[in-house]
Amino acid sequence: MRVHIIAVGRLRAGPQKDIVDDYLKRFDRAGRALGFGPARVIEVEDRKGGGMAAEAELLRRAVPQSAVCAVLDERGKVQSSPEFARKLAVWRDDGRGDLALMIGGADGLDPTLRREADFALSFGKMVWPHMLVRIMLAEQLYRASSILAGTPYHRA
Repeated sequence: MRVHIIAVGRLRAGPQKDIVDDYLKRFDRAGRALGFGPARVIEVEDRKGGGMAAEAELLRRAVPQSAVCAVLDERGKVQSSPEFARKLAVWRDDGRGDLALMIGGADGLDPTLRREADFALSFGKMVWPHMLVRIMLAEQLYRASSILAGTPYHRA
């Protein structure tokens, strides 16, 4: 199952991008034997200032056809890392070829996009900066592959 992190905004070269790239590289290596990957980041940017609705349309256009669509949103479901790993495994085992994980911009996600999603995931009740959510998501993808592979990375 190919994983697409589709995010509003550009992550410039620097420590944040390095961390995301490192975790996604780890995910690709660990996930390959499990039927995951590759993982890629697709960045969209609303240059016309159309707000959340315009951002939602850009996100929709970047989603591969028949992908599972999941949004990262504070209103979503809070899951443990093992629960998230099992969710990924179920989608993979159901034969889903693509997973699109969408991250909104500074103002969040358009409500219509949230309603259209197959799943909404939350990293807790707090609101996180959208650039930091990329790092957290990349790490959780790697952690999920480690859990499914039975490696010692996850020590909960």
